[in-house]
Amino acid sequence: MDDEGMKIGEVAERTGLSIRSLRHYDDVGVVSPSGKTPGGFRLYSERDVERILLVRRMKPLQFTLEEMREFLDAAENPDSPGARATIERVHEEARNRLAKLRQRVGYAEEFLGIIEEL
Repeated sequence: MDDEGMKIGEVAERTGLSIRSLRHYDDVGVVSPSGKTPGGFRLYSERDVERILLVRRMKPLQFTLEEMREFLDAAENPDSPGARATIERVHEEARNRLAKLRQRVGYAEEFLGIIEEL
């Protein structure tokens, strides 16, 4: 990254997310770049990339964009009113969703085993 920040293509490559997704996250206020070039191109800081990576980690657990935004805001400002409750709620929900996801993966593995025996 240079002193000005990373352009969206570099961030997409680093995070494994599409440019379209990154633009959407900016449009809906989940993760907005810290800066812009004089020509209006988005410039992302390392902190922005860390936030994007948290979103990427929340996606498989099917959190909504609003839930992601609430969690990210709470995580960045843990002493703000309601932040601890939000973090705890998301933590519990993530544990529940992960358990369900693991169960579905188990079913998929069983199915694959059945197919391989045919």
